[in-house]
Amino acid sequence: MRIRIVDAFTDRPFTGNPAGVLLLDPSPSASASSFPDDAWLQNVALEVNHAETAFAHRLPKGGEADWALRWFTPVAEVAMCGHATLATAHVLHTTGAHEGPVRFATLSGVLIATPHEDGSITLDFPTAPLTPVEIPDKVAEALGTQPLSVFDTGPNIGDLLIEVADEKTVRGLTPDHKALPRYSERGIIATARAEDPSQGYDFVSRCFFPNLGIDEDPVTGSAHTALAPYWSERLGRPDLTGLQASARSGLVRTRLRGDRTLLTGRAVTVIEGELLA
Repeated sequence: MRIRIVDAFTDRPFTGNPAGVLLLDPSPSASASSFPDDAWLQNVALEVNHAETAFAHRLPKGGEADWALRWFTPVAEVAMCGHATLATAHVLHTTGAHEGPVRFATLSGVLIATPHEDGSITLDFPTAPLTPVEIPDKVAEALGTQPLSVFDTGPNIGDLLIEVADEKTVRGLTPDHKALPRYSERGIIATARAEDPSQGYDFVSRCFFPNLGIDEDPVTGSAHTALAPYWSERLGRPDLTGLQASARSGLVRTRLRGDRTLLTGRAVTVIEGELLA
């Protein structure tokens, strides 16, 4: 079985967010639940040891989706993942396994990935609902800075979205990863407005997910389903570009369409090999 490592939300190797991608080969009558044993999927994800590994198999023609898709971190399955969805769509299109828009059946419903002639791919994801909450006790100490505002992002992604003072503060964060898990189901999205939009991005973010075994995620597509409505409201524009300011870094173009958020980026395959287990 072929396994690939794909860097997502970038057009250059060794940047963006790496994801493992396995295209499985079930029987022609496979349903969305026809995956290998969960323990095997989790062990593969642990072996790959990237933020997420995606597993996909083709579905019978005529249904609401073309492929079934699941995502695993090294320690748990997740309900939504943007970068590994982008990586999977990239593999499907570059290998010829699928042409045109692809519909994925996932734990978050049917997600559509549309390729473009310039090589980019647009993901159609549900917009995260934002609910303002009081600043949790001692979260400033755990994060390493005083929040300006805090929002719950709802059950799909399960994060706290925290705006901080400025871009410099986001880039300089050194949070206490052992203290962060108590504040949300998945993790913390720290964000601020871009200091200089002429540099090609409107806002910055960093994402910390110790609950999933990921101290810091390099580029998080799902987080941008919360960042897009947050910053679109403040900046007065539906189309924005976010820079995730991790060590690897990556750009996510966002377009807010009510209860749906479009996420556009590029991907590049950096490793391809044979899974023998």
